Amino acid sequence: MTPIDRLSNAELAALRASVQANYDAFRAQGLKLDMTRGKPAPDQLDLANAMLSLLGNADYRSEAGEDARNYGNLQGLAEARALIAPILGAPPEQIVVGDNSSLALMHDSLVYALTKGVPGSARPWAKEESIAFICPSPGYDRHFAICEEYGVRMLPVRMTGEGPVMDEVERLAADPSVKGIWAVPKYSNPTGDIYSDATVARLAAMRTGARDFRIFWDDAYCVHHLTAQRITVANILEECARAGNPDRAFVFASTSKITLAGAGLAFFASSPANVKWYLSSASKRSIGPDKLNQLRHVRFLRDADGINAHMDAHRALIAPKFAAVIEALERHLAGTGAANWSVPQGGYFVSVEASAGTARRVVELAKAAGVALTPAGATWPYGEDPDDSNLRLAPTFPTLREVQAASEGIALCILLAAIEARTAQAAESAA
Repeated sequence: MTPIDRLSNAELAALRASVQANYDAFRAQGLKLDMTRGKPAPDQLDLANAMLSLLGNADYRSEAGEDARNYGNLQGLAEARALIAPILGAPPEQIVVGDNSSLALMHDSLVYALTKGVPGSARPWAKEESIAFICPSPGYDRHFAICEEYGVRMLPVRMTGEGPVMDEVERLAADPSVKGIWAVPKYSNPTGDIYSDATVARLAAMRTGARDFRIFWDDAYCVHHLTAQRITVANILEECARAGNPDRAFVFASTSKITLAGAGLAFFASSPANVKWYLSSASKRSIGPDKLNQLRHVRFLRDADGINAHMDAHRALIAPKFAAVIEALERHLAGTGAANWSVPQGGYFVSVEASAGTARRVVELAKAAGVALTPAGATWPYGEDPDDSNLRLAPTFPTLREVQAASEGIALCILLAAIEARTAQAAESAA
């Protein structure tokens, strides 16, 4: 298709009329579809239904003979830590197993740093005149919400496909007020970026103005592949240790999108000093995690091979949904110049860069047509996308038929918004 910006005024008007008619027909269907959040679908949750019948009445003892019904063992059962160790790339003794939410562990880690500092801190972070975090963007809105809640300044850095622009990250990190960086290293939310070995090595070795700088390494999609290829990313803990910065990385993950989203396990992995620090602070908050749930996970998943087999079943359910999104975008938008989009190899999102200045309009058009999208701007700190262009599409929760229908509408909305913007530009130029 001829790019929109190369069309004559007459051609542009004809295309607008055609797309408007298609959009109106789509809107007339009266659909109610939701593509806002990356949630597992019911059939994905069903894959772990066998966990609901675990444990048996007498099955509450750990391998070490601990009674999992009782208080204690804040770090988590040894077998639960061993289960996740190959996935996180950390020895079991450097892993903490919490309850279901890795986001809660990230929140608590930042709060502990604010109130107490971290190993290597001269004082609690909240005692500093001002602190900031580097925020690769587009990124995860809940990361940004934690920073905003506690007054941590956010410094956006654009993504490249292999992680953030590292020259800019290194420049910002030289400022002593910059205490950390958020990172989703594999199948990033929402762009699908896979951090290259060079990016990981530079993050681990870069000079920082703050000696207590921390990488909040959110490995949310570590086993969430959309293809038969199981992508690996360099081990951040090993890279930091090799670079002489063993305490630099906090690694987080969970089974929320592996087993049961509301009843998973969350993990914190780091250096021995950081694990000791975390447990010291967490001990004031809790007497111990849900160890029965840890046993359920060990009994159900068994080992790394069991996790991989389980995730293959997830892939069979959701990969066709991602394919449906990409097919609709390509069919309606390829060659138009109206948008670019990711073709993720894993994770939970498709990221679209629509024409500059149109993302809010796309969300508005979609809403009017019965398709709910993540608010425009949500993938940037403070909700402010400087180009008003990024759209995060979340195809996992709806049925495949719903995804197919929604994708048709979304593509039409993106194209119509681009045509409207181009028409306005042409009118302005002619005035």
